[in-house]
Amino acid sequence: MKYIKIALLMLSTALLATSEVDTFSEVFSEAKTSGNIKYYYIQTDKDNTYSQTADTSANANSLGGQLSFKTASLHGFRAAATFMTTNPFLLDGAVDTSIIGKDNGARGGNAEEGFSVLGEGYLAYSYTDFDFLYGRKVIKTPLIHAKEVRMLPSAVEGAFATYTIDKQGLFTLAYIDKFKQRTSSRFINMQAHALGTNIEAVTGSKTGGVVMAGVDYKRESYSFKVYDYFAQDFMNSLYLDTTYKINISNVKLTLAVQYINQKSVGNAEKNLAKIGSLTGAKAISSNAFGLKAVATLKSAKVTLAYSNVLRDEKSHDSLVLPWDGTPLFTNMITSNDLFQSIYGSSLKSDSIYIGGSQGVKFAYNQKFDSFGLDGFSTSLSYLYTTNDRVGFTNAQQDYNFVLAYKMDKVFSVALKGIWVTDNTGASADGRVNQLKLLSQYRVIANYKF
Repeated sequence: MKYIKIALLMLSTALLATSEVDTFSEVFSEAKTSGNIKYYYIQTDKDNTYSQTADTSANANSLGGQLSFKTASLHGFRAAATFMTTNPFLLDGAVDTSIIGKDNGARGGNAEEGFSVLGEGYLAYSYTDFDFLYGRKVIKTPLIHAKEVRMLPSAVEGAFATYTIDKQGLFTLAYIDKFKQRTSSRFINMQAHALGTNIEAVTGSKTGGVVMAGVDYKRESYSFKVYDYFAQDFMNSLYLDTTYKINISNVKLTLAVQYINQKSVGNAEKNLAKIGSLTGAKAISSNAFGLKAVATLKSAKVTLAYSNVLRDEKSHDSLVLPWDGTPLFTNMITSNDLFQSIYGSSLKSDSIYIGGSQGVKFAYNQKFDSFGLDGFSTSLSYLYTTNDRVGFTNAQQDYNFVLAYKMDKVFSVALKGIWVTDNTGASADGRVNQLKLLSQYRVIANYKF
């Protein structure tokens, strides 16, 4: 019955948006349907020697995907709906819920139970270069992101306005009220999701939204992004980056720099600074920057990146990333604040996002089409992270390997191996702990239609 109700809601949304057409046949002939079917296997092993507890191993299988229905534009109006689902099977022993309902479990639900949700559902209106949208939407910005590295993407709910200039610049202004984490079946108020049961102690309120303003500008050889996220009585976050592309002989070289600034504001500024607060009497004040160089030669690409989250002993200096943003150039496939967006976990941090962390990343990507192996590619990445904070005993080292195959942009399969030594995490008050070894293996098959 749940699936039938969601399907009817998707259909009714489309009909409302095309109410001025003459026949039902026109509604369906103008609409477009797309989606994907995804299989995901994951296994995560942890060596808990440092905590003198037993090692753990967890795994899971899940089958799911998305189904999207988008109407054609009628007098500037259009609508869309996307149905999302994850369905675990053959669960045996300890379960890795990161492809099922981990966020549901953080809110007291059953993390091992699959779910279905209307992840997108919006009404939009376009006029010349302006576009207005209200509803649920999957978005990709530096600090609020879909982060589709598991079964499903994260999504938000709110109102959005954009203005395009000569197809080169995009200005965005939005008020975002709710967030659905990728392992959640519910859209939760933005600040309530970030702070969980501690929201009143931090902000003085039970709810709160985020005002987002952004500029994306692209030219052939130059681009930049500037985004500001204002969460009243919680924090303000500023993100900017710039990229420059040049050709040297047969090598395409891309150079980029980024900067992030975060500060608590309003009630949070006062409450977090109080003795006994979650952050140990420290208001949020974090600054980070990154550098990146990418060299591409035919079917090979080499990336070298550096990041530094500046140390400030008087402040909560780790980056605060409640809404699935993992913005640093040194970010890896896993381990770098992937679960800071879990319900109530925003003031925790790990690895390169901990205040004082410096990271150096090297990555090598190779496509094999020119060798007669059409569609095959490999990726090898390495990250070395240091920090002189008490408890950060050993440098964290991340190793990622991916073997992938794509066929006609329709079907893909990937085998991923991830090994992290001295995996490091920080609590809200800055205390650090390390895990001797995290090993993870994934098999992901995806069919798009």
